[in-house]
Amino acid sequence: MGRVTDARRITTVRIRDGRLYAGRKGDHVAVEEPLDIRLNGQRLSMTMRTPGHDVELIHGFLHAEGYIAGREDVGEARYCDGAVIQGETGLPENNYNVMDVATRIRPLAPIAIRNVVTNSACGVCGSTSIDEVQTQGRYTLGHDWTIAPQTLFAAQQRFDAGQVMFQRTGGIHGAALIAPDGEILVQREDVGRHNAVDKVIGWALLHDRLPAADCLLLVSSRASFEIAQKAYMAGIPFLACVSAASSLAIETAERVGMTLVGFLRGRDDGDGRMNVYTGPERLDLSDAA
Repeated sequence: MGRVTDARRITTVRIRDGRLYAGRKGDHVAVEEPLDIRLNGQRLSMTMRTPGHDVELIHGFLHAEGYIAGREDVGEARYCDGAVIQGETGLPENNYNVMDVATRIRPLAPIAIRNVVTNSACGVCGSTSIDEVQTQGRYTLGHDWTIAPQTLFAAQQRFDAGQVMFQRTGGIHGAALIAPDGEILVQREDVGRHNAVDKVIGWALLHDRLPAADCLLLVSSRASFEIAQKAYMAGIPFLACVSAASSLAIETAERVGMTLVGFLRGRDDGDGRMNVYTGPERLDLSDAA
């Protein structure tokens, strides 16, 4: 498996009290490598990701795209023998950047090969409209639990502390599934924010936890339409992000009955703030002034 961070020598530039300073130091950067995703031997997509938890990533991606509904639909997921480079010996070496998934039955969705490399910034985009998302969705989002704002703030603080690769590189995204009592069930990081979400949802699928109706999804980035789509496809009723939410993400959450929170910022002293765009009924605001 490849490295998740890489060491580099960099030049630092700063101005302090009007004086210009320059120097050299060691730094850590997030590793970005391609993952060629194949379904039943047929090339499906290529995404740029941080190596690690690739099986979860692919399960989450295939589920979000409608190719599988559960763990039982996958017969095998393995790194492909064709992922080779020629070394000095001339012998093939597996670089763990091609993975083939074999399904037990015909995929639920027709295979549409993506002929372009998807970069880590835009992610692997899925449906192109809210109507299509609602048509593909398998789960109804319930309203049978609430979470206290204080619990959400505390969970966000623990989530930040758990972003080990971000602390080393400053260039990585995180996602986590959180229970209503604030427990972080799983947390993953990746150079692509969509990939981090796919890894978390893939973990839930592999542990037979879909629909994840008793969880909220927390992401370290903004909430885009694609992330709201992935949450809805996994039956997650609550999406929280530490940054802004896009207009289409808000419209999607509104249409499917999802709670969407943005600018979630907890503080060490227990205080915090958030913007609730949709679904405030899943927040326990009974003590609000």
